[in-house]
Amino acid sequence: MKTTEMKYKLAQSSWDSEEIEVLKQVINEGNFTMGKNVKEFEESFADYFGSKHAVMVNSGSSANLLGVASLFFKKSNPLTPGDEVIVPAVSWSTSYSPLQQYGLKLKFVDIDIHTLNYNIDELEKAITEKTKLILIVNLLGNPNEFSRIKQIVKERDIILFEDNCESMGAKYKNEYTGTIGEIGTFSMFYSHHICTMEGGMILTDNLELYHILVSLRAHGWTRELPKVNSLCVKEDDTFNESFKFILPGYNLRPLEMSAAVGKVQLKKLEKFIETRRKNAEIFKDLFSSFEEVIIQKEVETSSWFGFSIVLNNKLINRGSVLKKLSNKGIETRPIVSGNILNNPMLKYFNYEISGEIINAEKISKNGFFVGNSHLDLEQELNFFKTTLYESLY
Repeated sequence: MKTTEMKYKLAQSSWDSEEIEVLKQVINEGNFTMGKNVKEFEESFADYFGSKHAVMVNSGSSANLLGVASLFFKKSNPLTPGDEVIVPAVSWSTSYSPLQQYGLKLKFVDIDIHTLNYNIDELEKAITEKTKLILIVNLLGNPNEFSRIKQIVKERDIILFEDNCESMGAKYKNEYTGTIGEIGTFSMFYSHHICTMEGGMILTDNLELYHILVSLRAHGWTRELPKVNSLCVKEDDTFNESFKFILPGYNLRPLEMSAAVGKVQLKKLEKFIETRRKNAEIFKDLFSSFEEVIIQKEVETSSWFGFSIVLNNKLINRGSVLKKLSNKGIETRPIVSGNILNNPMLKYFNYEISGEIINAEKISKNGFFVGNSHLDLEQELNFFKTTLYESLY
């Protein structure tokens, strides 16, 4: 059976001979689990984004899990089961799952149809005296309106947790997203801004949370903690300390190979994002006056993970459009989860809905996205517009 040649892929490898060479070096050295490359990559990553501490894990999903877990073990005002967490109605499944796994109560808020992030007016209405945490998801590379969010929470004791897995390198008023909240998480999966095969990172300026994250990442033990730390008094006896467990931890350790590749990829990130933003300018020029669709409105400086399309005419059948795009070799996906409340996983959650979920439902029914890349996509984007136009009329 003849297969369609893909003309516009969701993602393409950003590796070259440099990444292959460092993989060979790790293999030749013979140490594959978390070691010097991980430590060096963490230090470089924290330095690049201007954060005090970085903790690498095996995926962005694990970064979310570890980040949520750490907030239960801090000494001052820790999270407890049943605490209220505000979340957007659109994100990835593992933005939400750690919150459920730790017994938190979720309050869902609708998104803005243009930015795809929080509808800030609805977010403000949702906050109560019970609110302990706001999950801020910077969707598809686009920063949230942090000035307004900070103004809303003001002096309230509410933790801002950034899921920045789709937005590495984005900026809000010259601050990198992922560094604005108490904790920020990143993903380095194949289709993301840099690729380490699998991999995630957590950034924080809070020393206590950093020590908690380090312990939780590897079994809950003390081994990687410094002698002077926020959690315990370490003995001088390294034998006793080698298997001493102080927290109910995990094994989310990354591989040396992923970290070695990460060090190379991080040096290329600025150039990657420069090209992604050039592609975005082409995309906006092509579609901003296309009345049949709504495209994502950039807030401050997006790193443009991908390009969203929301069909803006009730007479247009999305299924028919997607089929025609696929037949022409254009890969598409839903806009992340669409309205996550439509997914069967929610039957396991303790949650409520604040206001009406209108825009998330619109993108569930009428939205999709195509990929962005570190490569020039001018030809692909023009082909996409022509094909989309033909599929609509």
